[in-house]
Amino acid sequence: MEDEMRTDEFNNTILPMRGELKGLACRLAGDTCTAEDMVQEVMLRLWSMRDSLDTDGHNRALAFTILRNLAADRRRHGRYEQGRAATYEPAADYSDALEARDEADLVRHIVDTLPALQRMIFRMKEIEGYDASEIMQITGCSAENLRKNLSRARMRIREEFVRLTAVRRT
Repeated sequence: MEDEMRTDEFNNTILPMRGELKGLACRLAGDTCTAEDMVQEVMLRLWSMRDSLDTDGHNRALAFTILRNLAADRRRHGRYEQGRAATYEPAADYSDALEARDEADLVRHIVDTLPALQRMIFRMKEIEGYDASEIMQITGCSAENLRKNLSRARMRIREEFVRLTAVRRT
């Protein structure tokens, strides 16, 4: 019964902010598809933190802070990708380049199959470059839970990658 109450509280306090979040996300992102993705990410992060959310007005500020940080991360990531594309030199051997791209796609696919919290923590740490204290603040995890989830995610990615590439090469 307690989970249902928590779900009801979440639905009554967080979901009504969705329209305001979407408006800000549209202004920050510039297009509605990206804005919707950003709002979904904020909702996912808030849902994962629901046990530590309070019932006063701080949730609204937290939601907007998460959204602004997410927009800043996307801008930084976009600049990084543009810089990387500009300095990219084609591999001498075309098949090596294809294999490297296939392996990167495989790792992305494996990351997408991780449990939601592990996936979120792994992406924040390894892809978006958050430090542990920021991740703990956003997710509401303790240092020990963060370390365990990150370790489990890395181990599962490694095991799946080895398993799938071994199958591919035989």
